[in-house]
Amino acid sequence: MASSKEYLNFILDQLSELDEITVRALMGEFIIYYRGKIAGGIYDDRLLVKPVKAAISCMPTATYELPYEGAKEMLRVDEVDNREFLTGLFNAMYEELPAPKPKKKK
Repeated sequence: MASSKEYLNFILDQLSELDEITVRALMGEFIIYYRGKIAGGIYDDRLLVKPVKAAISCMPTATYELPYEGAKEMLRVDEVDNREFLTGLFNAMYEELPAPKPKKKK
């Protein structure tokens, strides 16, 4: 099941106080970047984030879920209705997110 544009727009609205949130569509799902780093994504209308220490401490009871078959587990964010929580979560995670991989030269 692919994620809906409505859910994507809802999440983007919740994150609208953050600068540099970008999204890339990928096979019916959406990868969410924060200031150039992959923070998580929307998979089957679920917001999942990378399980970095900051995310785990912000959401100690969060469940680990697979975004798709064969992927690494990510943390499911249940408090998507809480804009302040989401903003704080992404800010807390930023320093621990892996740097983007350098683009290969052609």
